[in-house]
Amino acid sequence: MKDRFYFTEDLAIINFDMVFPTTKSGLMKTPEFKAVALSYTEYLHKHDPEMYNWLTCYGEKSPVQAMDDINSLARMALTFDRSELHSPYLDGTDNFLHFVQGLFNFWKKHERYSVTTNRKSDMGTTAFVDANSQFNDLIRDSLRTLEQTFQVRKNKIFRQQHAGTDAGISCYSNDKNKLSERYDFLKKILFIDSVMLRTPLILHPKSNKREGIFEEVKKNPAFTFSGNPDEYFCFPAKVGSLMIFICFHRDYMANGVSCANLFEIATPEEAKGRPDGIVIFGNPDGKDICSFYHDRDEDIWVGSVSSNKKVEYFGYMKKMVLTIHNLIMMDRGWLPIHGAFINVFLKNGTKKGICLMGDSGAGKSETIEALKSLGNDKIQKLEIIFDDMGTFHIEDGVAFAQGTETGAFVRLDDLDPGAPYRDIDRSIFFNPDQLNSRVITPAAPYPLVIENHRIDLFAYANNYDEARGLREIVDMEEAKAIFISGKRMAKGTTQETGLSETYFANPFGPMQKKSTCEPIIDEMFRTLKKNGTFIGEAFTHLGINPEGDDIGIAAEALLEFIEGK
Repeated sequence: MKDRFYFTEDLAIINFDMVFPTTKSGLMKTPEFKAVALSYTEYLHKHDPEMYNWLTCYGEKSPVQAMDDINSLARMALTFDRSELHSPYLDGTDNFLHFVQGLFNFWKKHERYSVTTNRKSDMGTTAFVDANSQFNDLIRDSLRTLEQTFQVRKNKIFRQQHAGTDAGISCYSNDKNKLSERYDFLKKILFIDSVMLRTPLILHPKSNKREGIFEEVKKNPAFTFSGNPDEYFCFPAKVGSLMIFICFHRDYMANGVSCANLFEIATPEEAKGRPDGIVIFGNPDGKDICSFYHDRDEDIWVGSVSSNKKVEYFGYMKKMVLTIHNLIMMDRGWLPIHGAFINVFLKNGTKKGICLMGDSGAGKSETIEALKSLGNDKIQKLEIIFDDMGTFHIEDGVAFAQGTETGAFVRLDDLDPGAPYRDIDRSIFFNPDQLNSRVITPAAPYPLVIENHRIDLFAYANNYDEARGLREIVDMEEAKAIFISGKRMAKGTTQETGLSETYFANPFGPMQKKSTCEPIIDEMFRTLKKNGTFIGEAFTHLGINPEGDDIGIAAEALLEFIEGK
């Protein structure tokens, strides 16, 4: 990022390599501070004409002149007592104090990020974290000093607000990666080495659900990419056993930094290698599509998400990455599973690997939450291997599961009421005040995610039938038909409503490549049967009775299976 400061209606990105004030007066002298203050005057002009008129002395001053005068007064107030200050803005009212507080709140309403490429400490710890903390303290202390100067009383309550940045990234140049010249734009994009998240991080994207499908195109979007590399960053993600370069435009910085709670970051040494896949997020192609392409010459899968306000919803980035992952794994003979897999350890020493499969809203997460509560006195611990997408593969005649993500991106409504608060200090929330609000929480360490895990139970999360509990299916043709049909009663988490069908409950690769996926499904079910895996359905009732306790019956049946009853 070559700009010192990028500032829009709801986003602020500061280049700490070029802008890093260390004093309160120095902060207010920066062009960046003045730009924010001037933007605030434009906001007042639209939303608070009375305060705007006071600021411009009822039209006698331009906004720029007014802000110069306000800035000078504020810098003097950092040194002198109020009794020593003289200004037409000190007119016996609290308007100046209200202006300062309003400016601070205006700044806080923006998503705020820092970028740095050279702040490393001698101890090996990333000093960019300390830089963000110093910047946070500087802004908060500046406000506090001005408040104390212009209030008639001293502060008695001190709230340590997030005043500076919400998150920060430390970057490096990766111009030595092993891609051909056709992917030269990647050599010009800054790669992310480390991420600082000031949690709990609460974000407010303009979209709250995903629409449309991911479609295959005939032209490689990487070869027609026309974006300015200086405006993009790359999150080199380790997705399962794969490495996928997630290249995102700075307008989608919230999506990019949120990946840190969901995927393992590849090291700079690892990122020098050749990626298995590439995702371009915020592609200025004007097509309004989510697409993918297989570059067979270099055996790289490329995904693209067109720039659009609606793709601020994090699900677009997550699912595009997982679609690329699934397409690659199917090419390798592995079976993508849209579901949740947990290892359950009982206090009596029993361990079982449990997988629930189903599309969005089928009740996978809710059933697991119910199982946790129901078995609280019997369960020693739970390991989440994947919460949304994983894979099954076969080694020496045995089927194993692996995960893709180190975190979980889940609906707040799907969780036990207390669950979001248990990990609040590590979580990223998306529109927590709205329907279909989401949270990303860390779930499992990367080495655990990519281990081989035995599969003891594989059940389809059925949210539409009247049956209750858990049903084993002996006939594999019947079982395959249920899993492949991918039925669910939609809950409004996507654009679908009512009873719908999605091939193998997975619109992220298998649906687009049925001919590739089908023989893998056949082989997997044969192997699971030989391994003695329980294959069946878990009836969640979430689509027909979402307010009822029927999901507890399914959780109870799961617990009985785990206990061996």
